[in-house]
Amino acid sequence: MYGLWKPRVLGAWKVPATGPVILAVNHAHNVDGPMVMGVAPRPTHFLIKKEAFVGPLGTFLGAIGQVEVDRSTADRTAITRALSVLDEGGVLGIFPEGTRGGGDFASLRAGLAYFAVRSGAPIVPVAVLGGTNKRSRLIKALPPLRSRVDVVFGDPFPAGDGSGRRTRKALDEATVRIQERLTAHLENARRLTGH
Repeated sequence: MYGLWKPRVLGAWKVPATGPVILAVNHAHNVDGPMVMGVAPRPTHFLIKKEAFVGPLGTFLGAIGQVEVDRSTADRTAITRALSVLDEGGVLGIFPEGTRGGGDFASLRAGLAYFAVRSGAPIVPVAVLGGTNKRSRLIKALPPLRSRVDVVFGDPFPAGDGSGRRTRKALDEATVRIQERLTAHLENARRLTGH
């Protein structure tokens, strides 16, 4: 990432040095996931759509421990693999909106709350900014080479309410709390970076 773009990483020290952690990353651009993998202070295992696991890229993603997920169904294999990353004290990266979009955490899916409440892992909000300002002339899906991309890590927080409940209502309430925290982090990151 440092060879292709000019990442500016803020708050990486906020990611707990040990134990399970979930990185909740906004997703507005193709470079968001690879950028976070490249600059995060700990190795990160992202949930990545199965459509990306094709040919050499699929082999590479599997070799570096990324988790293939079928978004059209409740993918039990992906859920089990993601929970095992957390059970082993690893870092799980999630795009809580489920797909690339506005990158503003406007429409969270329940998966993030499920993994956080089920595992008890803290959530660290991550804002990737600057990748959508301009497009590369060579590859339209990427920001121009050597352009600045800001990655801002926020303060870790628990998703649950402390009760230990895992009911549908508890997950819905956790999703609302998570969305509020992620949105506030994104607004703060924008102010901080000028994006």
